Amino acid sequence: MNTGPDPEWDLYRSFASVLREGSLSAAARALGLTQPTLTRHIDALERGLGLTLFTRSQRGLLPTSAALELAPYADHIAATVAALRRAAGGQGGAVRGTVRVTASEAVGAEVLPPILADLRQRHPDLVVELQLSNRVQDLLRRDADIAVRMVEPGQDSLLVRRLGFIRLGLFAHRRYTNRCGIPADVAALHGHALIGPDQEAPFVRVVKQALPFLTELRFTLKTDSDLAALAAIRAGYGIGICQTGIAARDPDLIPVLPGVLDPLPLPVFVVMHEDLKATPRCRAAFDLLASGLADYIRTC
Repeated sequence: MNTGPDPEWDLYRSFASVLREGSLSAAARALGLTQPTLTRHIDALERGLGLTLFTRSQRGLLPTSAALELAPYADHIAATVAALRRAAGGQGGAVRGTVRVTASEAVGAEVLPPILADLRQRHPDLVVELQLSNRVQDLLRRDADIAVRMVEPGQDSLLVRRLGFIRLGLFAHRRYTNRCGIPADVAALHGHALIGPDQEAPFVRVVKQALPFLTELRFTLKTDSDLAALAAIRAGYGIGICQTGIAARDPDLIPVLPGVLDPLPLPVFVVMHEDLKATPRCRAAFDLLASGLADYIRTC
């Protein structure tokens, strides 16, 4: 067992980045380090822990079983260090420093930008880190400071504000409907090009529970990216799920089966760890995100 000094935290951050990126060069770019520096970090961590974390092969670095077992702990350390730095940068009574916000791709790219622009105008010393992911981030682990979610949080110690509902419907671009027509009923969907999910994310499970007929359809384009699906709809590829508020901005997006299928309501929550509610930067961002999203929801 190794009895030397504990490895520095930055070594764990480098280790977590190599695991996540899959190579030294990609991890070095992600961290803003040189590849020799990152190599020294991994070598130092292996010496400090007395373990071999990676094996070198023609395919690059392959994590050992020890590395895979340590991975969640390294991720937790990296997230904690990032949260510590954000907190240190925002000390004092002013709204300044960095706040990390996570949201789904569609919400983050299509809904949040004008809200964040308003936040910037009100608080110019605030830096926003916007992470777009359909994966539910763990706020208790401080993966993010604030999350916009479509699934009700089940964890304790979270400040949760329920804002209302974003509604989803089936839409196709006018180019597609001019070419292929509009299905008259659910059964007719089987004859159309359909855009749907690939993997069972939490959001996808909620949608399929509400619209069980989706499990019987054959999707000709599968993607887990909200933005890729939305781009395919706009390009005239076929029929897919879109937020009614986003579709309302484009008169060429045509609702499909509007008299047959009611828009699917998805609840919207803004969430942060309750320990952050007295932190000026987080409180200001939380309140403005909630207000801006509530305004958007009223248009859906």
